[in-house]
Amino acid sequence: MRRLHVLLGLCLVMLLGGCATSANDPLAPKTAGDVDLKRYQGKWYELARLPMKYQADCAQSEAHYNLKPDGSYGVLNRCRTMGDEWLRAEGHAYIQEPGHTDRLWVEFDNWFTRLVPGVAKGEYWILYVDDRYRTAIVGSPDRKYLWILSRTPTLPVWERESLMSKARQQGYDTSRLIWRTPDKQIVQMH
Repeated sequence: MRRLHVLLGLCLVMLLGGCATSANDPLAPKTAGDVDLKRYQGKWYELARLPMKYQADCAQSEAHYNLKPDGSYGVLNRCRTMGDEWLRAEGHAYIQEPGHTDRLWVEFDNWFTRLVPGVAKGEYWILYVDDRYRTAIVGSPDRKYLWILSRTPTLPVWERESLMSKARQQGYDTSRLIWRTPDKQIVQMH
């Protein structure tokens, strides 16, 4: 049963955030602006995340994005559990509104989305991506969810601090971040 919760969590990880805040809300986080989705595609390691029930057993997570000819993304999220199992969830992402490549809808392929298409979608806001597309910050507009991503599984301390500072400036509580560690231990920074 625990494994089912983790798998469902991977499917729902982006689906529960942020429907209450719109991009036009003056209190909404500022997004990255024009994101080159071609450069953004590929493998991203989750370096840190805000705690969430659905990723509680995830020691190491990664996301793979594949840009499709129609402009949408194929999404594959993988999670390595403390029990050394890899769980995966597949779905797709697409632009929320034309001309805004920094705000996407994400929908995972599962029994619920097949039963009620279009209802279970989550907001994936790219808050920051560096010029080389090596690090990114993604969050939900209601600030419940936050992910710090990198093309590599580790970053120097100064770079992690810089990313946390950017997230704090956007109103996210970085004191609660859970960091990925190479030995799969889950570490919550205080």
